[in-house]
Amino acid sequence: MVKTLELAVLPDRLAICRLPEDAPIPQWAVAGEFFAIVRTEEELSIVCPDGHPPAETEADPGWRALKVQGPIALSEIGVAAALTTPLAAAGIPVFLISTYDTDYLLVREAMLSKAVRVLSSRHTIRT
Repeated sequence: MVKTLELAVLPDRLAICRLPEDAPIPQWAVAGEFFAIVRTEEELSIVCPDGHPPAETEADPGWRALKVQGPIALSEIGVAAALTTPLAAAGIPVFLISTYDTDYLLVREAMLSKAVRVLSSRHTIRT
C-alpha cells in the first residue's frame, strides 16, 4: 500500500503533441523548463509548454502538471494507482509521465481544481 504522497502543482500550462514516428525532434520541443519526449514505432510524443508547438502540429494544449515529490524507489508499488484511481472515479482524465525519480500527473487545466480537491483527501498538495 502506498503511503501518503506529497504533490506540487507546477506553474506552466503544457501541450501534449503527436508527430510522425520518424520526425526529427524539433527545437521548440526542448525549449522550456519542463518537457518530455518519447519515440515509439508509432509516434513521436512530446509534452512541452503551451505556445511552443507550431499551429500545424497535432497538439492538445491546456494541461497542468502535478509533480510527485520524490525520489520514489522504482520498486514502490501502487504509486500511479494511488493517483489515477480516485481521479478516474471522479471522471478526470490524466496523462502520466514517469521518470527515474518521480511521476508527473497531467490533468486538463479546467479540471485542475477538482483534481486537487480529489487528491487532497488522500495526499498532500502544494499549490
